[in-house]
Amino acid sequence: MKPRRSVAGAVALATLLLAPLLSLRYAPQASAAVNTAPPGVVPALQQWGGGSGRLSLTPTSRIVVSPDSPANVMELASQLSDDFEELTALHPSVTTGNPAAGDISLRLDRDGDFGAAKPALRPEAYRLKTTDGSVDIVGGGDKGLYYGTRTLLQAVLGSPDRKSLPVGTAVDYPNYAVRGFMLDVGRRYFTPEFIKSYLHWMGWLKLNTLQLHLNDNEISPPGGDWFKAISAFRLKSTNPEFAGLGAEQGYTRQDWDSFEDAAATNSVTIIPEIDSPAHSRSFIEFKPELGLNNGNSDHLDLSKPETTTFMKRVFAEFVPWFRGPTVHIGIDEYPTNLADQFKTYVNTMAPYVRSLGKSVNGWGSFSAMSGGGAGYDKGMAINSWNNGWYSPKAAIADGYKVINSNDNWLYVVPFASYYHGQGLNGREIFTSWAPNIFGGGQDLAVQDPNLLGAMPAVWNDLVGEDYTELQVHDLINKSFDALAQKMWSGNAAGADYAAFQSRVTAVGKGPGTGYLGSGQTPGDLAYGRPVTASSTEIPAFPASYAVDGDDFTRWSSAYSDDQWLSVDLGSQQQVGSVRLDWEVAYGKDYDIQVSSDGTNWRTVAERRGRETAGSDTLTFPATTARHVRMHGVTRGTGYGYSLYSLEVFS
Repeated sequence: MKPRRSVAGAVALATLLLAPLLSLRYAPQASAAVNTAPPGVVPALQQWGGGSGRLSLTPTSRIVVSPDSPANVMELASQLSDDFEELTALHPSVTTGNPAAGDISLRLDRDGDFGAAKPALRPEAYRLKTTDGSVDIVGGGDKGLYYGTRTLLQAVLGSPDRKSLPVGTAVDYPNYAVRGFMLDVGRRYFTPEFIKSYLHWMGWLKLNTLQLHLNDNEISPPGGDWFKAISAFRLKSTNPEFAGLGAEQGYTRQDWDSFEDAAATNSVTIIPEIDSPAHSRSFIEFKPELGLNNGNSDHLDLSKPETTTFMKRVFAEFVPWFRGPTVHIGIDEYPTNLADQFKTYVNTMAPYVRSLGKSVNGWGSFSAMSGGGAGYDKGMAINSWNNGWYSPKAAIADGYKVINSNDNWLYVVPFASYYHGQGLNGREIFTSWAPNIFGGGQDLAVQDPNLLGAMPAVWNDLVGEDYTELQVHDLINKSFDALAQKMWSGNAAGADYAAFQSRVTAVGKGPGTGYLGSGQTPGDLAYGRPVTASSTEIPAFPASYAVDGDDFTRWSSAYSDDQWLSVDLGSQQQVGSVRLDWEVAYGKDYDIQVSSDGTNWRTVAERRGRETAGSDTLTFPATTARHVRMHGVTRGTGYGYSLYSLEVFS
């Protein structure tokens, strides 16, 4: 069992959830307190104006789209309906027309009021207005409308009953245009399932750019012999000209199309990176005559015209795969004694890729290569990854827009002894970092107009290390939410990291991310299902936490013996065992009961005289039931009953 995370700070989340629920879907509650605290969404809202009371969605709530809306708005409405079904007990229908009481309306208004949103970022802004009768989401563009639906879902998930949200108006928009993440798949293969799951998770957090580093090699070859080095290029073309270039574990055009489809539905842009003229062992292995030192190198030989001709053919072959507007061409860490050849190559390849219809990004290297960016193509955006190789201030002075990929702050090299081998420190990111922070005297002004945003990176340098993609995910997971927060709305989440983490737990990773490990035990029928309880100690320990698959969250009851926790499985199911995971406030005597209607209960298993917290499995003859509950008879401590999880199995 994993060690328990402290719940200190969870009470701070409770203040977001204390507004009383409406007894009816749209009944007004004039006496309710004003919702001064915004919904606990991740990233936090830019602006919130609280009203009184809550809106409780019901099975009759609909998602309504105007008949004259573009087709993609209707597609988003259908997506939202499916997401509701995946994440909650609700599955609102989708229709066109005028919204009625209890409905959710989606619409675009490119000229709408989106507060202090920068003009260039208005397409990603939205306004979400909740009254005691309905929800209205207005997007400044397609992405803004999508982000509004993410906020709606998160607000519902963060509510005690997982079906309501506070009355009020949110106006939300990003601080930066690029809110990204870079994954090195060149040195280590990541499955399509992993990549698509990340695209879903990124959309959930309003991150909008995924860069895939598609080729690379180990840093130092065995015995200095590059012919023995591990390298890979991950795109697999059916063109005979490139037969053998793509690694066996690579992505076909069908795979790539599936990435682009997932990116589109989650408002993420994919930036493919084909890295040269360094990190190019996979190209040299394919054509040894194009490498320095007679092919015993990972650097292309730029003195040969055929080298540049070949790389042009590579880009011409694969750029048609890419739907996004930008391609990254690498261009870093080449031998400095060959700077003139390097400059000629950059000034040839950058305009060539633009001629293919794409804008161009590159890694910053011009200070180390040439003492600065004089004479280099200016039609690129620069990832400033190291202050010595090319600092953000130097790049901006040379006329470039920059993206913060600073290695000291943002590089993860899984399980290495350098950079952040165990993942970024989420608390440090939350409290001390922002997209304008590079360190070393290179910090920029907040929202500097030449700073596009930020892009942390995972580099799989240790090609021989034995680890899985899900272990890499565990490292990324330590800081991903904090990074998203700082890129979207900066310090809007406040200074309490524990409270922020409580929000993260409440909203989860969103739809389509089950591959990453939702915490669900295989076969658990109770996971994510609606739950009710006889009582809740405080709002920070709601009944829903017993079925959220998270080892660190818990339900806790009032301090009396006769208490219960019940889960609705959604339909009649064959059940034969229940597993309880008790917190320190465990039950001494308790029953497992089942019901078909949630009213009439029968006991199928008993536990008497338990003396410790921890896991307890109770089995019983298979029976048909829709509702299953733990009914406490006697507490084991002076506190109430407290469960990390209630799991039900067939």
